[in-house]
Amino acid sequence: MSPAAAAGSFTIGGDLEVNRLGFGAMRIVGPQVIGQPEDRDLALSVLRRTIQLDINLIDTADSYGPNVSEELIYEALYPYPDSLVIATKGGLVRPRENPGQWLRNGRPEHLRQACEGSLMRLQVDRIDLYQLHAPDPDVPFEESVGTLAELQDEGKIRHIGLSNVSAEQLEEARSIVEIVTVQNRFNLGDRHAEDVLEICERDGIGFFPYFPLAAGNLAKPSELLDELAHRHDATPAQVALAWLLARSPVMLPIPGTGLVGHLEENVDAAELRLSEEEVRELDEAGQAAEG
Repeated sequence: MSPAAAAGSFTIGGDLEVNRLGFGAMRIVGPQVIGQPEDRDLALSVLRRTIQLDINLIDTADSYGPNVSEELIYEALYPYPDSLVIATKGGLVRPRENPGQWLRNGRPEHLRQACEGSLMRLQVDRIDLYQLHAPDPDVPFEESVGTLAELQDEGKIRHIGLSNVSAEQLEEARSIVEIVTVQNRFNLGDRHAEDVLEICERDGIGFFPYFPLAAGNLAKPSELLDELAHRHDATPAQVALAWLLARSPVMLPIPGTGLVGHLEENVDAAELRLSEEEVRELDEAGQAAEG
């Protein structure tokens, strides 16, 4: 069995089968997710290594760089393997005067422009999975979602996903168009999206937990993670990823990194099997830490 395939598979939207451990392409760009990577060759090597490890789900966004992550994916991987699913997002912008900001823009005209830009940078005729990066409080949610539905009807989007949404927003979007994935912050110490995950699990919607390692915080030793890591001859970060994979069959973790060695370490978590008791212990520890 290939490394990433050890995590098992999930079929997005009924026709895109992916290995459940994917790759988040936010960290391959410059510091603070702005500009070009400090080592371009390394960034390209990381992307190429994902394919060698049989990762066939890569998540990115036009705001990573901005635009840089999608450009690197094209440079490293085009022509793309038939099995590769590239998911990207639109709806967040990085203003020129302050690129460190992440501003929401869900206006129909912006989402159209963002989608067209992603199609051009990735050099594809249709984006397999296009996600609304975040609801814009200044734009009616149904207008943003409706625009993605129109782009799907036009053949520019294969499947539609959402990110940073509540359970209520997920249900509202589903009344407009089929939603096949949700990407919300979720990790061992942050379960605020539990209600959204429950809907996804009930209805077979893929769930991308972003910041699966809480930007590295969960990789730092804690008593229980350290104990389980020692027991399984693994790292605390690998245990945290294994917990996510065990938590739900619709869970599709997308840990990101700019280092080949760290990528390989993350993928090794696909083979780590926690017992039901260990999963329960981590559940309880995470809930206690969350307060």
